[in-house]
Amino acid sequence: MREAVRPPTRNYTPAVGRRKTAVARVRLQPGTGNIIVNGKLLPECFPRLAYQQTITAPLRITNTLGTYNVQVKVVGGGLTGQAEAIRHGIARALVAENEAFRPALRQAGFLTRDARVKERKKYGLKRARKAPQYTKR
Repeated sequence: MREAVRPPTRNYTPAVGRRKTAVARVRLQPGTGNIIVNGKLLPECFPRLAYQQTITAPLRITNTLGTYNVQVKVVGGGLTGQAEAIRHGIARALVAENEAFRPALRQAGFLTRDARVKERKKYGLKRARKAPQYTKR
């Protein structure tokens, strides 16, 4: 007779954040405040201070900056899209961890998926909307 196989217990809260073509898979776990992005510490991956502030904004708003370790795997897009995707993922993970954070994060706009993406190029045009120059004669 086989023994029942129990699923392994998770000690983290998973979430996915998206922005443009960037996708960030976030793991939030109780800890000392380390933020690891693609195996590197946050300042190594995002040396610009503005990106670091964008990423840590949900933690600052909820006053949980030193209480959670964040592990992130992010792919696609550029640095700005990736930073905002990580912010979105961290905000979603915080809400999954504690529902009381929802109003503050919603007010800041961190739970809304920014759906603006590049419009596709149309045939007969130079870009999505730019038409070739019109000649009368």
